Amino acid sequence: MRSTMQQYPLNISQIVRYASTFHSSSETVTWTGETTRRRTYGEVGARAAQLANGLRSLGISGDDRVGTFMWNNNEHLEAYAAIPSMGAVLHTLNIRLFPEQLVYIANHAEDQAVIIDGSLIPLFAPQLPQMKTVKHVIVNGEGDRSLLAGHAAIHDYDELLAAQSADFDFEAASAGVDETDAAAICYTSGTTGNPKGVAYSHRSIYLHSMYVLTPMAFGINASDKILAVVPMFHAMAWGLPYAALFSGASMHMPDRFLQPEPLAAFIEREKPTVGGAVPTVWNAMLAYLDSQNPPPKVDSLRDVAIGGSACPPALMTGLEERHGIRVLHAWGMTETSPLGSVARPPAGLGPEETLAYRLTQGLLPCAVEGRIVDDSGTVLPNDGKAVGELEVRGPWIAGAYIENPNMPDPDAQKDKFRDGWLRTGDVAMISPDGYITLTDRAKDVIKSGGEWISSVDLENAIMGHPKVAEAAVIGIPDPRWDERPLAAVVPVAGEEVTFEELREYLSDKVAKWQLPENWVIVPEVPKTSVGKFDKKVLRQKHADGELQVTTF
Repeated sequence: MRSTMQQYPLNISQIVRYASTFHSSSETVTWTGETTRRRTYGEVGARAAQLANGLRSLGISGDDRVGTFMWNNNEHLEAYAAIPSMGAVLHTLNIRLFPEQLVYIANHAEDQAVIIDGSLIPLFAPQLPQMKTVKHVIVNGEGDRSLLAGHAAIHDYDELLAAQSADFDFEAASAGVDETDAAAICYTSGTTGNPKGVAYSHRSIYLHSMYVLTPMAFGINASDKILAVVPMFHAMAWGLPYAALFSGASMHMPDRFLQPEPLAAFIEREKPTVGGAVPTVWNAMLAYLDSQNPPPKVDSLRDVAIGGSACPPALMTGLEERHGIRVLHAWGMTETSPLGSVARPPAGLGPEETLAYRLTQGLLPCAVEGRIVDDSGTVLPNDGKAVGELEVRGPWIAGAYIENPNMPDPDAQKDKFRDGWLRTGDVAMISPDGYITLTDRAKDVIKSGGEWISSVDLENAIMGHPKVAEAAVIGIPDPRWDERPLAAVVPVAGEEVTFEELREYLSDKVAKWQLPENWVIVPEVPKTSVGKFDKKVLRQKHADGELQVTTF
Protein backbone atom coordinates (compact mmCIF):
# COMPACT_ATOMS: atom_id res chain seq x y z
CA MET A 1 0.00 0.00 0.00
CA ARG A 2 1.35 3.43 -0.97
CA SER A 3 0.88 6.49 1.23
CA THR A 4 -1.48 9.28 0.30
CA MET A 5 1.09 11.99 1.11
CA GLN A 6 2.21 14.53 -1.47
CA GLN A 7 5.67 14.16 -2.96
CA TYR A 8 7.07 17.55 -1.97
CA PRO A 9 10.77 18.07 -2.75
CA LEU A 10 13.11 19.24 -0.02
CA ASN A 11 15.06 22.07 -1.67
CA ILE A 12 17.21 24.94 -0.39
CA SER A 13 15.01 27.42 -2.25
CA GLN A 14 12.16 26.59 0.15
CA ILE A 15 14.32 27.53 3.12
CA VAL A 16 15.35 30.83 1.54
CA ARG A 17 11.81 31.79 0.51
CA TYR A 18 10.49 30.93 3.97
CA ALA A 19 13.21 32.91 5.79
CA SER A 20 12.89 36.01 3.62
CA THR A 21 9.06 35.97 3.82
CA PHE A 22 8.13 34.84 7.31
CA HIS A 23 11.29 35.82 9.18
CA SER A 24 11.97 38.93 7.15
CA SER A 25 12.88 41.03 10.20
CA SER A 26 15.53 38.60 11.48
CA GLU A 27 19.05 39.80 10.83
CA THR A 28 22.41 38.83 9.49
CA VAL A 29 25.06 40.85 11.33
CA THR A 30 28.74 41.20 10.37
CA TRP A 31 31.33 42.52 12.80
CA THR A 32 33.84 45.10 11.50
CA GLY A 33 36.03 45.07 14.60
CA GLU A 34 34.38 48.23 15.93
CA THR A 35 30.79 48.26 14.67
CA THR A 36 28.38 46.09 12.66
CA ARG A 37 26.94 45.79 9.15
CA ARG A 38 23.33 44.58 9.33
CA ARG A 39 20.78 43.25 6.86
CA THR A 40 17.37 41.72 7.42
CA TYR A 41 16.46 38.33 6.02
CA GLY A 42 14.02 40.18 3.77
CA GLU A 43 16.99 42.08 2.33
CA VAL A 44 19.03 38.87 2.14
CA GLY A 45 16.25 37.29 0.06
CA ALA A 46 16.12 40.27 -2.30
CA ARG A 47 19.91 40.38 -2.67
CA ALA A 48 20.04 36.61 -3.21
CA ALA A 49 17.62 37.15 -6.12
CA GLN A 50 19.86 39.88 -7.51
CA LEU A 51 22.92 37.65 -7.13
CA ALA A 52 21.13 34.80 -8.90
CA ASN A 53 20.21 37.14 -11.77
CA GLY A 54 23.78 38.42 -11.85
CA LEU A 55 25.21 34.90 -12.06
CA ARG A 56 22.75 34.07 -14.83
CA SER A 57 23.96 37.15 -16.73
CA LEU A 58 27.49 35.72 -16.50
CA GLY A 59 26.34 32.45 -18.03
CA ILE A 60 26.00 30.37 -14.85
CA SER A 61 23.29 27.79 -15.45
CA GLY A 62 22.33 24.21 -14.73
CA ASP A 63 24.47 22.72 -12.02
CA ASP A 64 27.53 24.89 -12.69
CA ARG A 65 29.79 25.21 -9.68
CA VAL A 66 30.28 28.64 -8.10
CA GLY A 67 33.08 28.97 -5.56
CA THR A 68 33.29 31.28 -2.56
CA PHE A 69 36.55 32.46 -1.03
CA MET A 70 35.18 34.50 1.84
CA TRP A 71 35.06 35.16 5.56
CA ASN A 72 31.87 34.68 7.57
CA ASN A 73 29.86 37.75 6.56
CA ASN A 74 26.54 38.97 5.15
CA GLU A 75 27.55 38.47 1.54
CA HIS A 76 28.67 34.91 2.15
CA LEU A 77 25.23 34.14 3.57
CA GLU A 78 23.68 35.67 0.42
CA ALA A 79 25.79 33.30 -1.68
CA TYR A 80 24.67 30.37 0.50
CA ALA A 81 21.08 31.40 -0.23
CA ALA A 82 21.34 32.22 -3.94
CA ILE A 83 23.60 29.63 -5.52
CA PRO A 84 21.84 26.36 -4.56
CA SER A 85 18.40 27.99 -4.88
CA MET A 86 19.04 28.85 -8.54
CA GLY A 87 20.01 25.23 -9.26
CA ALA A 88 23.77 25.79 -9.30
CA VAL A 89 26.20 24.25 -6.80
CA LEU A 90 27.90 26.23 -4.02
CA HIS A 91 31.56 25.32 -3.52
CA THR A 92 33.12 26.80 -0.38
CA LEU A 93 36.86 27.17 -0.92
CA ASN A 94 38.86 26.84 2.29
CA ILE A 95 41.05 29.96 2.53
CA ARG A 96 43.51 28.12 4.78
CA LEU A 97 44.42 25.32 2.38
CA PHE A 98 47.88 25.20 0.90
CA PRO A 99 47.99 27.00 -2.49
CA GLU A 100 48.42 23.80 -4.49
CA GLN A 101 45.43 22.25 -2.68
CA LEU A 102 43.31 25.32 -3.40
CA VAL A 103 44.12 25.06 -7.11
CA TYR A 104 43.43 21.33 -7.04
CA ILE A 105 39.92 21.62 -5.59
CA ALA A 106 38.90 24.53 -7.84
CA ASN A 107 39.95 22.50 -10.88
CA HIS A 108 38.52 19.24 -9.55
CA ALA A 109 35.13 20.86 -8.87
CA GLU A 110 35.35 22.73 -12.20
CA ASP A 111 34.35 26.06 -10.67
CA GLN A 112 33.05 28.49 -13.32
CA ALA A 113 33.03 31.58 -11.09
CA VAL A 114 34.38 32.50 -7.67
CA ILE A 115 33.07 35.17 -5.27
CA ILE A 116 35.88 36.50 -3.09
CA ASP A 117 36.32 39.07 -0.34
CA GLY A 118 38.56 41.96 -1.38
CA SER A 119 40.74 41.49 1.71
CA LEU A 120 41.62 37.99 0.44
CA ILE A 121 42.74 39.04 -3.05
CA PRO A 122 46.49 38.75 -2.18
CA LEU A 123 45.87 35.19 -0.99
CA PHE A 124 43.75 34.20 -4.00
CA ALA A 125 45.36 36.04 -6.93
CA PRO A 126 48.58 33.96 -7.25
CA GLN A 127 46.51 30.79 -7.69
CA LEU A 128 44.00 32.20 -10.21
CA PRO A 129 46.14 31.61 -13.36
CA GLN A 130 46.18 27.88 -12.57
CA MET A 131 42.40 27.62 -12.08
CA LYS A 132 41.56 26.30 -15.52
CA THR A 133 37.76 26.59 -15.49
CA VAL A 134 37.26 29.88 -13.60
CA LYS A 135 35.91 32.48 -16.05
CA HIS A 136 34.61 35.09 -13.60
CA VAL A 137 35.81 36.51 -10.27
CA ILE A 138 33.33 38.60 -8.29
CA VAL A 139 34.96 40.81 -5.63
CA ASN A 140 33.12 41.82 -2.48
CA GLY A 141 34.50 44.93 -0.75
CA GLU A 142 37.72 46.86 -1.12
CA GLY A 143 40.86 45.26 -2.51
CA ASP A 144 43.52 45.59 -5.20
CA ARG A 145 41.71 44.17 -8.23
CA SER A 146 44.73 44.75 -10.45
CA LEU A 147 46.28 41.61 -8.93
CA LEU A 148 43.52 39.57 -10.62
CA ALA A 149 43.78 41.16 -14.08
CA GLY A 150 44.34 39.11 -17.19
CA HIS A 151 43.15 35.72 -15.97
CA ALA A 152 39.35 36.05 -15.66
CA ALA A 153 36.61 38.66 -16.02
CA ILE A 154 36.56 40.73 -12.83
CA HIS A 155 33.28 42.07 -11.39
CA ASP A 156 32.36 44.15 -8.37
CA TYR A 157 29.87 42.32 -6.13
CA ASP A 158 27.71 45.34 -5.24
CA GLU A 159 27.74 46.67 -8.81
CA LEU A 160 26.75 43.26 -10.18
CA LEU A 161 23.80 43.10 -7.78
CA ALA A 162 22.76 46.73 -8.34
CA ALA A 163 22.37 46.09 -12.06
CA GLN A 164 19.93 43.23 -11.48
CA SER A 165 16.27 42.87 -10.61
CA ALA A 166 15.32 41.69 -7.11
CA ASP A 167 12.83 39.31 -8.72
CA PHE A 168 14.06 35.81 -9.46
CA ASP A 169 11.79 32.82 -9.86
CA PHE A 170 13.61 30.41 -7.57
CA GLU A 171 10.66 28.04 -7.67
CA ALA A 172 10.89 27.73 -11.45
CA ALA A 173 14.68 27.51 -11.32
CA SER A 174 14.55 24.64 -8.84
CA ALA A 175 11.69 22.84 -10.59
CA GLY A 176 14.15 20.78 -12.59
CA VAL A 177 16.37 20.13 -9.56
CA ASP A 178 15.84 16.82 -7.81
CA GLU A 179 16.18 16.92 -4.04
CA THR A 180 19.02 14.40 -4.31
CA ASP A 181 21.00 16.64 -6.71
CA ALA A 182 24.08 18.41 -5.40
CA ALA A 183 23.47 21.73 -3.64
CA ALA A 184 26.92 22.36 -2.15
CA ILE A 185 30.43 20.95 -2.14
CA CYS A 186 33.02 20.86 0.61
CA TYR A 187 36.45 19.27 0.38
CA THR A 188 38.28 17.57 3.20
CA SER A 189 41.38 19.32 4.53
CA GLY A 190 43.66 16.91 2.67
CA THR A 191 45.87 15.89 5.59
CA THR A 192 46.83 12.78 3.57
CA GLY A 193 46.78 12.87 -0.23
CA ASN A 194 44.59 15.22 -2.24
CA PRO A 195 41.52 16.79 -0.59
CA LYS A 196 38.39 14.73 -1.21
CA GLY A 197 35.13 16.32 -2.38
CA VAL A 198 31.81 15.73 -0.64
CA ALA A 199 28.66 16.81 -2.51
CA TYR A 200 25.76 17.57 -0.17
CA SER A 201 22.28 17.21 -1.64
CA HIS A 202 19.34 19.57 -1.14
CA ARG A 203 17.66 16.78 0.80
CA SER A 204 20.64 16.06 3.05
CA ILE A 205 21.09 19.76 3.91
CA TYR A 206 17.36 20.13 4.60
CA LEU A 207 17.26 17.11 6.93
CA HIS A 208 20.54 18.06 8.58
CA SER A 209 19.20 21.58 9.25
CA MET A 210 16.14 20.10 10.95
CA TYR A 211 18.40 18.02 13.19
CA VAL A 212 20.57 21.02 14.11
CA LEU A 213 17.44 22.81 15.34
CA THR A 214 16.20 20.00 17.59
CA PRO A 215 16.58 20.15 21.39
CA MET A 216 18.81 17.05 21.20
CA ALA A 217 21.24 19.07 19.05
CA PHE A 218 21.59 22.87 19.31
CA GLY A 219 17.97 23.67 20.21
CA ILE A 220 17.77 26.79 18.01
CA ASN A 221 14.59 28.84 17.49
CA ALA A 222 13.59 32.19 16.00
CA SER A 223 14.52 34.15 19.14
CA ASP A 224 18.14 32.97 19.05
CA LYS A 225 21.19 34.84 17.83
CA ILE A 226 23.76 32.44 16.39
CA LEU A 227 27.45 33.32 16.70
CA ALA A 228 29.06 31.49 13.77
CA VAL A 229 32.78 31.50 14.50
CA VAL A 230 33.25 28.14 12.79
CA PRO A 231 34.16 29.08 9.20
CA MET A 232 31.56 29.09 6.45
CA PHE A 233 34.39 27.93 4.15
CA HIS A 234 34.73 24.64 6.03
CA ALA A 235 32.06 21.94 6.48
CA MET A 236 29.24 24.44 5.89
CA ALA A 237 29.89 26.16 9.24
CA TRP A 238 28.46 23.05 10.94
CA GLY A 239 25.12 23.67 9.22
CA LEU A 240 24.50 26.90 11.15
CA PRO A 241 23.73 29.18 8.14
CA TYR A 242 20.90 27.02 6.80
CA ALA A 243 19.66 26.27 10.32
CA ALA A 244 19.44 30.03 10.92
CA LEU A 245 17.45 30.63 7.73
CA PHE A 246 15.27 27.59 8.45
CA SER A 247 14.37 28.73 11.98
CA GLY A 248 14.52 32.51 11.62
CA ALA A 249 17.35 32.81 14.15
CA SER A 250 19.62 35.79 13.45
CA MET A 251 23.17 35.13 12.22
CA HIS A 252 26.08 36.95 13.85
CA MET A 253 29.37 36.63 11.99
CA PRO A 254 32.84 37.86 12.98
CA ASP A 255 34.28 38.28 9.45
CA ARG A 256 38.09 38.31 9.82
CA PHE A 257 38.05 39.44 13.47
CA LEU A 258 38.61 36.08 15.12
CA GLN A 259 41.06 37.11 17.82
CA PRO A 260 39.77 36.91 21.42
CA GLU A 261 39.62 40.68 22.09
CA PRO A 262 37.43 41.75 19.10
CA LEU A 263 35.42 38.54 19.35
CA ALA A 264 34.68 39.16 23.04
CA ALA A 265 33.68 42.74 22.22
CA PHE A 266 31.31 41.43 19.54
CA ILE A 267 29.73 39.00 22.02
CA GLU A 268 29.38 41.65 24.73
CA ARG A 269 27.75 44.10 22.32
CA GLU A 270 25.41 41.80 20.38
CA LYS A 271 24.61 39.22 23.09
CA PRO A 272 24.40 36.06 20.95
CA THR A 273 22.75 33.04 22.56
CA VAL A 274 24.28 30.08 20.66
CA GLY A 275 27.77 29.72 19.21
CA GLY A 276 30.11 27.26 17.58
CA ALA A 277 33.89 26.98 17.14
CA VAL A 278 36.79 24.55 17.51
CA PRO A 279 38.55 24.15 20.90
CA THR A 280 41.54 26.33 19.95
CA VAL A 281 39.25 29.36 19.51
CA TRP A 282 37.55 28.91 22.87
CA ASN A 283 40.85 28.07 24.56
CA ALA A 284 42.27 31.42 23.42
CA MET A 285 39.03 33.13 24.46
CA LEU A 286 39.21 31.58 27.95
CA ALA A 287 42.80 32.77 28.40
CA TYR A 288 41.80 36.29 27.33
CA LEU A 289 38.74 36.44 29.58
CA ASP A 290 40.77 35.19 32.54
CA SER A 291 43.35 37.94 31.96
CA GLN A 292 40.85 40.81 32.05
CA ASN A 293 39.67 42.56 35.21
CA PRO A 294 36.77 42.80 34.93
CA PRO A 295 36.32 40.39 32.01
CA PRO A 296 33.89 41.21 29.18
CA LYS A 297 30.38 39.88 29.81
CA VAL A 298 29.86 36.89 27.54
CA ASP A 299 27.25 34.97 29.53
CA SER A 300 24.50 35.70 26.97
CA LEU A 301 25.73 32.51 25.30
CA ARG A 302 23.36 29.75 26.39
CA ASP A 303 25.35 27.08 24.58
CA VAL A 304 28.61 27.07 22.66
CA ALA A 305 29.18 23.99 20.55
CA ILE A 306 32.75 22.75 20.56
CA GLY A 307 33.76 20.21 17.94
CA GLY A 308 36.46 19.42 15.42
CA SER A 309 38.52 17.80 18.18
CA ALA A 310 37.86 16.79 21.76
CA CYS A 311 37.08 19.55 24.25
CA PRO A 312 39.46 19.37 27.24
CA PRO A 313 37.52 19.15 30.53
CA ALA A 314 39.49 22.13 31.87
CA LEU A 315 38.22 24.26 28.98
CA MET A 316 34.63 23.20 29.59
CA THR A 317 34.70 23.88 33.33
CA GLY A 318 36.68 27.10 32.92
CA LEU A 319 34.19 28.65 30.50
CA GLU A 320 31.23 27.56 32.59
CA GLU A 321 32.39 28.22 36.14
CA ARG A 322 34.25 31.48 35.55
CA HIS A 323 32.33 33.06 32.65
CA GLY A 324 28.88 31.52 32.52
CA ILE A 325 29.22 29.93 29.06
CA ARG A 326 27.82 26.40 28.87
CA VAL A 327 29.75 24.09 26.56
CA LEU A 328 28.00 21.64 24.27
CA HIS A 329 30.29 18.86 23.06
CA ALA A 330 29.67 17.78 19.45
CA TRP A 331 31.25 15.45 16.91
CA GLY A 332 31.23 15.40 13.14
CA MET A 333 33.32 15.67 10.00
CA THR A 334 33.04 16.98 6.44
CA GLU A 335 31.59 13.65 5.38
CA THR A 336 28.76 13.87 7.94
CA SER A 337 27.41 17.26 6.76
CA PRO A 338 29.04 17.76 9.38
CA LEU A 339 27.03 17.29 12.59
CA GLY A 340 27.06 13.66 13.67
CA SER A 341 26.35 13.61 17.40
CA VAL A 342 25.80 15.99 20.32
CA ALA A 343 26.43 15.33 24.02
CA ARG A 344 23.05 16.05 25.59
CA PRO A 345 22.96 13.90 28.76
CA PRO A 346 19.96 11.76 29.73
CA ALA A 347 17.53 13.26 32.22
CA GLY A 348 17.56 12.61 35.97
CA LEU A 349 21.30 12.35 36.59
CA GLY A 350 23.42 13.85 39.33
CA PRO A 351 26.16 16.44 38.59
CA GLU A 352 29.03 13.95 38.28
CA GLU A 353 27.11 11.59 35.99
CA THR A 354 25.89 14.52 33.89
CA LEU A 355 29.44 15.81 33.42
CA ALA A 356 30.64 12.34 32.41
CA TYR A 357 28.02 12.23 29.65
CA ARG A 358 28.81 15.77 28.54
CA LEU A 359 32.46 14.87 28.05
CA THR A 360 31.54 12.15 25.56
CA GLN A 361 30.98 12.94 21.88
CA GLY A 362 27.29 12.34 22.48
CA LEU A 363 24.37 10.43 21.08
CA LEU A 364 23.75 9.91 17.37
CA PRO A 365 20.33 11.15 16.21
CA CYS A 366 17.58 8.74 15.26
CA ALA A 367 18.38 9.03 11.55
CA VAL A 368 22.07 8.15 11.87
CA GLU A 369 23.38 4.70 12.78
CA GLY A 370 26.79 3.99 14.27
CA ARG A 371 28.88 0.96 15.06
CA ILE A 372 32.48 0.12 16.01
CA VAL A 373 34.51 -2.55 14.24
CA ASP A 374 37.89 -4.18 14.79
CA ASP A 375 40.72 -4.40 12.25
CA SER A 376 39.08 -7.34 10.49
CA GLY A 377 35.72 -5.56 10.16
CA THR A 378 34.00 -7.54 12.91
CA VAL A 379 31.30 -5.50 14.64
CA LEU A 380 32.07 -5.01 18.34
CA PRO A 381 29.50 -4.70 21.17
CA ASN A 382 28.16 -1.40 22.46
CA ASP A 383 29.27 -2.16 26.01
CA GLY A 384 31.26 0.98 26.79
CA LYS A 385 34.45 -1.10 26.92
CA ALA A 386 35.18 -2.46 23.45
CA VAL A 387 37.27 -0.09 21.32
CA GLY A 388 37.23 0.00 17.53
CA GLU A 389 36.90 2.23 14.49
CA LEU A 390 33.65 4.20 14.37
CA GLU A 391 31.52 3.71 11.25
CA VAL A 392 28.30 5.62 10.51
CA ARG A 393 25.54 5.77 7.91
CA GLY A 394 22.44 7.89 7.41
CA PRO A 395 20.66 10.42 5.18
CA TRP A 396 23.29 13.15 5.60
CA ILE A 397 26.33 10.87 5.64
CA ALA A 398 28.54 10.66 2.53
CA GLY A 399 28.48 7.38 0.63
CA ALA A 400 31.31 8.30 -1.76
CA TYR A 401 33.63 11.11 -2.78
CA ILE A 402 33.28 13.20 -5.94
CA GLU A 403 35.13 11.75 -8.90
CA ASN A 404 36.31 13.78 -11.90
CA PRO A 405 37.20 11.71 -14.98
CA ASN A 406 39.54 14.49 -16.12
CA MET A 407 41.43 14.35 -12.82
CA PRO A 408 41.30 10.69 -11.80
CA ASP A 409 42.29 9.80 -8.25
CA PRO A 410 42.55 6.01 -7.91
CA ASP A 411 42.71 6.32 -4.12
CA ALA A 412 39.63 8.59 -3.79
CA GLN A 413 37.33 5.95 -2.32
CA LYS A 414 40.02 3.66 -0.96
CA ASP A 415 39.51 2.37 2.57
CA LYS A 416 36.87 4.99 3.41
CA PHE A 417 33.57 3.26 2.65
CA ARG A 418 32.59 -0.30 3.56
CA ASP A 419 29.26 -2.00 2.82
CA GLY A 420 27.34 1.28 2.87
CA TRP A 421 29.11 2.58 5.98
CA LEU A 422 31.47 5.57 6.25
CA ARG A 423 34.70 4.66 7.97
CA THR A 424 35.41 7.72 10.09
CA GLY A 425 39.01 6.97 11.09
CA ASP A 426 38.04 7.69 14.70
CA VAL A 427 38.72 5.13 17.42
CA ALA A 428 35.77 4.97 19.80
CA MET A 429 33.69 3.19 22.39
CA ILE A 430 29.88 3.14 22.35
CA SER A 431 27.96 2.75 25.61
CA PRO A 432 24.89 0.49 25.93
CA ASP A 433 22.71 3.62 25.76
CA GLY A 434 24.36 4.76 22.54
CA TYR A 435 26.80 7.48 23.66
CA ILE A 436 30.04 7.68 21.69
CA THR A 437 33.39 8.33 23.34
CA LEU A 438 36.27 8.95 20.95
CA THR A 439 39.57 7.76 22.31
CA ASP A 440 41.71 8.92 19.37
CA ARG A 441 42.11 9.16 15.64
CA ALA A 442 43.22 5.81 14.23
CA LYS A 443 46.36 7.46 12.87
CA ASP A 444 47.15 9.14 16.23
CA VAL A 445 46.62 6.30 18.71
CA ILE A 446 49.92 5.26 20.34
CA LYS A 447 50.68 1.54 20.19
CA SER A 448 52.94 0.75 23.15
CA GLY A 449 53.89 -2.78 24.16
CA GLY A 450 50.81 -4.24 22.47
CA GLU A 451 48.48 -1.81 24.24
CA TRP A 452 46.82 1.36 22.97
CA ILE A 453 47.39 4.76 24.59
CA SER A 454 44.91 7.51 23.79
CA SER A 455 46.76 10.69 22.82
CA VAL A 456 43.52 12.63 23.41
CA ASP A 457 43.18 11.41 27.00
CA LEU A 458 46.77 12.40 27.74
CA GLU A 459 46.33 15.82 26.12
CA ASN A 460 43.17 16.51 28.11
CA ALA A 461 44.86 15.50 31.34
CA ILE A 462 47.93 17.68 30.70
CA MET A 463 45.79 20.67 29.70
CA GLY A 464 44.04 20.40 33.04
CA HIS A 465 47.18 21.85 34.65
CA PRO A 466 46.67 25.57 35.32
CA LYS A 467 50.04 26.50 33.80
CA VAL A 468 49.40 24.71 30.47
CA ALA A 469 47.73 26.51 27.56
CA GLU A 470 47.97 23.69 24.99
CA ALA A 471 49.38 20.20 24.80
CA ALA A 472 49.67 17.74 21.93
CA VAL A 473 50.81 14.14 22.31
CA ILE A 474 52.30 11.98 19.56
CA GLY A 475 53.81 8.52 19.45
CA ILE A 476 57.54 8.28 18.77
CA PRO A 477 59.56 5.14 18.00
CA ASP A 478 60.84 3.15 20.97
CA PRO A 479 63.16 0.11 20.61
CA ARG A 480 61.51 -1.77 23.47
CA TRP A 481 57.84 -0.74 23.39
CA ASP A 482 57.41 0.04 19.66
CA GLU A 483 56.04 3.51 20.48
CA ARG A 484 55.99 5.79 23.51
CA PRO A 485 54.21 9.13 23.99
CA LEU A 486 55.93 12.48 23.49
CA ALA A 487 54.14 15.44 25.05
CA ALA A 488 54.59 18.86 23.41
CA VAL A 489 53.52 21.56 25.88
CA VAL A 490 52.72 25.26 25.44
CA PRO A 491 52.84 27.04 28.83
CA VAL A 492 50.38 29.78 29.73
CA ALA A 493 51.83 33.19 28.83
CA GLY A 494 54.05 34.43 31.64
CA GLU A 495 54.18 31.04 33.38
CA GLU A 496 56.94 28.49 33.71
CA VAL A 497 56.22 24.83 34.25
CA THR A 498 58.65 21.95 34.76
CA PHE A 499 58.27 18.48 33.31
CA GLU A 500 58.70 17.01 36.82
CA GLU A 501 55.77 19.15 37.91
CA LEU A 502 53.62 17.87 35.05
CA ARG A 503 54.55 14.22 35.64
CA GLU A 504 53.63 14.58 39.30
CA TYR A 505 50.33 16.22 38.29
CA LEU A 506 49.53 13.28 35.99
CA SER A 507 50.51 10.58 38.46
CA ASP A 508 46.97 10.06 39.77
CA LYS A 509 45.20 10.83 36.49
CA VAL A 510 46.60 8.24 34.08
CA ALA A 511 47.91 4.72 34.41
CA LYS A 512 51.60 4.66 35.35
CA TRP A 513 52.60 2.84 32.16
CA GLN A 514 50.92 5.56 30.07
CA LEU A 515 52.82 8.40 31.75
CA PRO A 516 54.96 10.16 29.10
CA GLU A 517 58.70 10.05 29.66
CA ASN A 518 59.37 12.28 26.64
CA TRP A 519 58.61 16.01 26.92
CA VAL A 520 59.25 19.20 24.98
CA ILE A 521 58.25 22.85 25.37
CA VAL A 522 57.04 24.45 22.12
CA PRO A 523 55.94 28.05 21.41
CA GLU A 524 52.72 26.77 19.82
CA VAL A 525 51.16 23.54 18.64
CA PRO A 526 50.99 23.41 14.81
CA LYS A 527 47.41 23.67 13.52
CA THR A 528 45.68 22.36 10.42
CA SER A 529 43.65 24.57 8.07
CA VAL A 530 40.60 24.03 10.30
CA GLY A 531 42.29 24.69 13.65
CA LYS A 532 43.00 21.12 14.76
CA PHE A 533 46.37 20.04 16.18
CA ASP A 534 48.54 19.05 13.20
CA LYS A 535 50.37 16.07 14.65
CA LYS A 536 52.01 15.08 11.38
CA VAL A 537 54.01 18.33 11.57
CA LEU A 538 55.11 17.46 15.11
CA ARG A 539 56.10 13.95 13.99
CA GLN A 540 58.17 15.39 11.14
CA LYS A 541 59.84 17.91 13.45
CA HIS A 542 60.75 15.06 15.78
CA ALA A 543 62.03 12.91 12.92
CA ASP A 544 64.16 15.84 11.68
CA GLY A 545 65.63 16.41 15.13
CA GLU A 546 64.09 19.86 15.51
CA LEU A 547 62.56 19.22 18.94
CA GLN A 548 64.69 19.49 22.08
CA VAL A 549 63.19 16.51 23.88
CA THR A 550 63.78 15.82 27.57
CA THR A 551 63.52 12.10 28.40
CA PHE A 552 63.09 10.74 31.92
